[in-house]
Amino acid sequence: MPSLDGQTALVTGGSRGIGKAVALTLAREGAEILLHYHRNRAAADDTAREIGRRVRLLPADLGSPSAIDAMMGSLGATKIDILVNNAGVWGGTPLGDTALETLEAMLNVNIKGMFWLTQAALPHLRDGARIVNISSVAGRLATAGGRSVYGASKAAVDAFTRNWALELAPRKIRVNAVAPGYVETDMTEDYFADQQRRENAVRRTPFGRLGNAQEVADTVLFLCSDAARWIVGQSINVSGGFLI
Repeated sequence: MPSLDGQTALVTGGSRGIGKAVALTLAREGAEILLHYHRNRAAADDTAREIGRRVRLLPADLGSPSAIDAMMGSLGATKIDILVNNAGVWGGTPLGDTALETLEAMLNVNIKGMFWLTQAALPHLRDGARIVNISSVAGRLATAGGRSVYGASKAAVDAFTRNWALELAPRKIRVNAVAPGYVETDMTEDYFADQQRRENAVRRTPFGRLGNAQEVADTVLFLCSDAARWIVGQSINVSGGFLI
């Protein structure tokens, strides 16, 4: 895999879970990391220490356009080679029980926040940059009851990916998405603590186990490399065969 030496990567939601694995993986390949986080400064500090070098912490609420503008403004003339839109809210409630506040909170981060962040990042992106959006198999099919808002938000991520790929192609900016299946992270820990849920997820995955954050991060790394130079506008399943 080609080195990322001399390149700068902005990873949103990079303090834990998939975002942390992505940040560490890109850093190991030589990238300087701009590590976004929201509230958990302690986790962000831990991730920064693991990276060990070439990392800058960027706190911001991605549900707030003004916070995004302030974060991006703090970068000054910094140019970005890789943008990984990882930050997101996971969860859900049955249709009849979903409050307006729950709907808005998820859409603000998973859709609006990703849109605003990418829009604000455009002046910083080099021609030839790569954008990788973290989607989900939930954007293509129902994975569990009560996940309609989450699924809709990830379907929107896939739609953004296709349309941005077309729009940014003149600048040779490659836009793709990664769609994980059932992945075991600290965010899903409580969900998979229920043995029945865990067994159902494993049963629906042809490879017969849950995925892990590193497997997602390795796919992100591939899409950020020259080895994926002719892959544009795709959403790649990282799901152990979940959608076969």
